[in-house]
Amino acid sequence: MKIKVHNKFKPLFKKDTRYYLLTGGRGSSKSFSVALYLCTLTFEPNQKILFTRYTLTSAKISIIPEFIEKIELLNVGHKFKLTNDSIVNITTGSVIIFKGVKTSSGNQTAALKSLQGITTWVYDEAEEEESESNFDKIDLSIRTKGVYNKVVLILNPSTKEHWIYKKFFENRNVNEGFNGVFENTTYIHTTYLDNIINLDESFIKNVELIKERNPEKYKHMILGGWLNKAEGVIFSDWEIGAFDKSLPFIWGMDFGYVTDPTTLVKVAVKDNNLYLKECLYKQHLGTNEIIDILTNIVDPNDLIVADNAEPRLISELQLAGFNVVPCKKGKDSIKNGLARMANYHFIVEGNNYIKELNNYVWNDRKSNTPIDNHNHLIDATRYAFDDLVQDSNFIFM
Repeated sequence: MKIKVHNKFKPLFKKDTRYYLLTGGRGSSKSFSVALYLCTLTFEPNQKILFTRYTLTSAKISIIPEFIEKIELLNVGHKFKLTNDSIVNITTGSVIIFKGVKTSSGNQTAALKSLQGITTWVYDEAEEEESESNFDKIDLSIRTKGVYNKVVLILNPSTKEHWIYKKFFENRNVNEGFNGVFENTTYIHTTYLDNIINLDESFIKNVELIKERNPEKYKHMILGGWLNKAEGVIFSDWEIGAFDKSLPFIWGMDFGYVTDPTTLVKVAVKDNNLYLKECLYKQHLGTNEIIDILTNIVDPNDLIVADNAEPRLISELQLAGFNVVPCKKGKDSIKNGLARMANYHFIVEGNNYIKELNNYVWNDRKSNTPIDNHNHLIDATRYAFDDLVQDSNFIFM
């Protein structure tokens, strides 16, 4: 049985570049074509393929059945055996291993990059990976000698603030939607129009309805265009501007270390305007380094409202002479805090703050639950905001 694959995917089956970037919207056949490619790749000897998603709880339930379907289409099911997290081609010994980058026990980047002999790495739904550093660590480990090494990224484009857009498009002056080779990367962009022969009528009717009613959603979700800001952002009433130095202010501080940055924000309120100045956004800061930075930025008499999840660190900053107090916490404090802040017009100074505002979105709009990401400066702002508005019934978390 011969399976038709669109000509745009033909370069994927070749060995021309190290990186293969597959972008597109819903129904564009990206995942289907990659799965077929990987199944055929296992018929080459010495292939050890790592297939990842950012979260992949049970490969046997969630992803392996999709590959079994492709294997059956090729009529070669008898040549494969399955385990809980892999598919093995018994004729060649080549294998596809399925792993999640993030699991219940934490980030698995270190474990993944230590896997020996990986020849091809596929990152499905790569837009969910927010850390270029995590990508680089695994990427640099794909260096098996004697075989062709390939890295394949599959994604539905998110926002232009995403590192993938900056790395593969903005920094290279490559236009979105480009098909072809540039430097060490093969770009493949497809839409449902390239796969329309395989789509049912109800899907196409739904797409046409989205096109008519919501052109922006059609461009992003269906055609796979990159957004200037994330869909469903929590704060949209803001502008870039200088901090008003004439206003009384309070510092807000959120603590991080490995994955999350430690942040410091200068916060002031005047009328309906909330002035915000990003003064610190950095990972891997120890206590002494934080003290050194604060010494150069903050007057000892200035009030700093900090994340109360780190009482030891707050005590050490107090011993160093800083006027640091823990923020208050309470039920639904995040939701309440965001609701109150949304009544103000933000005047923002700082590139990382702008990135957060462009990407901080609702996880569940009905329950007013935000994502737990792109919020480090925003969290620091919430901590300080309570004292500024002097509302004892309004507490933060």
